[in-house]
Amino acid sequence: MDIVVFGASGRVGSAIVEEALRRKHDVTAAVRRPEAFAIQHERLQVVAADVLDPASVAAAVRGHGEVISAFGPAAGQENDLLKAAESLLEGLRTAGVERLIVVGGAGSLKTESGEWLMDTAGFPESFRALAAAHAHAYEIYSGSELDYTYLSPPSALIAGRRTGQFRIGLDRLIVDEDGRSSISIEDFAVAVVDELEEGNFSRARFTVGY
Repeated sequence: MDIVVFGASGRVGSAIVEEALRRKHDVTAAVRRPEAFAIQHERLQVVAADVLDPASVAAAVRGHGEVISAFGPAAGQENDLLKAAESLLEGLRTAGVERLIVVGGAGSLKTESGEWLMDTAGFPESFRALAAAHAHAYEIYSGSELDYTYLSPPSALIAGRRTGQFRIGLDRLIVDEDGRSSISIEDFAVAVVDELEEGNFSRARFTVGY
């Protein structure tokens, strides 16, 4: 496959790039500063692109088959998250690209109590606005005609190792027998590329966790 990855310079995005290359896909990393991108590979191309600019998105994805967005702004940059959602949809439409996988947020996953995670008592207040923006972005993607998939992570994405072993769910937060909700960044990248190859969640959301 010929894949474009936005947000490729972040922890999750770079892991996705490495996983896709591991599986012998051709990858284009669309980043703001190509000269600072650390990964090098014979099947990797690095291009300058701004995920907040629809014209820049269209230029980066034109002629490619699938797009992955791992764009994840920090707390306080919620407007950028929503702007990126609109920009990606417009840019992909302009370029005639139909397939998009989005790394989203966990806040709108349901917990055992039936509440959204971001509405539970223990959810950090400093991340509540960002979680709400992720939930809004999901509505933007799901309201489009694009062949999207929205992948919500568990509560914690941790540095670890690639095992290829994890559980898959839909709208409910996955927790282990000790009540923890986590997955390694490496295994999260496996889940992203699995979906790219298998397409089990077209026009849907899913989540993963141990």
